[in-house]
Amino acid sequence: MKLSFHGHSVVKIETGGKNIIIDPFISGNKNTDLKVEDVRVDYILLTHGHNDHVGDTVEIAKKNNATVIATAELASWLSWQGINVHPMHIGGSYQFDFGIVKFTQAFHGSSVTNDKTQTIIYTGMPAGLLVKAEDKIMYHAGDTGLFSDMKMIGELNEIDIAFLPIGDNFTMGIEDAVIAAKWLNAKQVVPIHYNTFPVIQQNPHTFIEQLPKDIGKVLEIGDVIEI
Repeated sequence: MKLSFHGHSVVKIETGGKNIIIDPFISGNKNTDLKVEDVRVDYILLTHGHNDHVGDTVEIAKKNNATVIATAELASWLSWQGINVHPMHIGGSYQFDFGIVKFTQAFHGSSVTNDKTQTIIYTGMPAGLLVKAEDKIMYHAGDTGLFSDMKMIGELNEIDIAFLPIGDNFTMGIEDAVIAAKWLNAKQVVPIHYNTFPVIQQNPHTFIEQLPKDIGKVLEIGDVIEI
C-alpha cells in the first residue's frame, strides 16, 4: 500500500491497482501540491461534510467517474449532485475491489455550509476510516477530539499507520494526539490537519518528539510512504 500526504487531511492511497483519495480539499488549500484537473482516482473517501474535507469531491468524481464512499446522509447529499456514491455508516464495513473500508466513530460535526445563502445542511455524523488492503491497515481519524474508544480501535486492529489531527481548536491538539497515538498502538503515526489556517498553527515535530522513537513521521506536502 502506497500512501501520500497532500496537505490538511488529504491522503492518497494506491493499492490493488486502484487510486483513492481521502478528503480532497484542494481548491482554497494553500498547503497542497495537487491540482483538481490532474487528480486521477477510482474512489473518494470522505470523513465528514465540512467544506475543508468534502472540498472538490463533486468535480473530481464527475471527471473520473469515481465512486464516493461516505456516511449515508453525506452520500445522499452528494448523489443529488449527480455522482456515484456508496453509502455506509459507523461500525459498518464493506469489501471493495481494493480492500475493506470500515467507518469508525469520531467526535466532531458534519455539515455543508454556504456563506452566500447563509445555509447549513446537516450531513450526519462525522467518522474515521479504517482501510484494510494488502494485509495492512491504515487508520485516518478524520476530524475528532480524543475519545476513549480509540483504545478499542487499537486493540481490535493491528494498525500499520495512523493519520491523526493535531491542529487543536477544531480537533485534538498535540497533547491529546499523543495520548491517541498511545491508545491506538499504531506502528507509524503521521500528523495531519494543521497549519492550513492561522487558528490551527502547530509544529508537527513537537508532536513527533513526544512519541516513542521511530513511531512518528512528519510527511511534507507530496511525500510518499509505503507500508
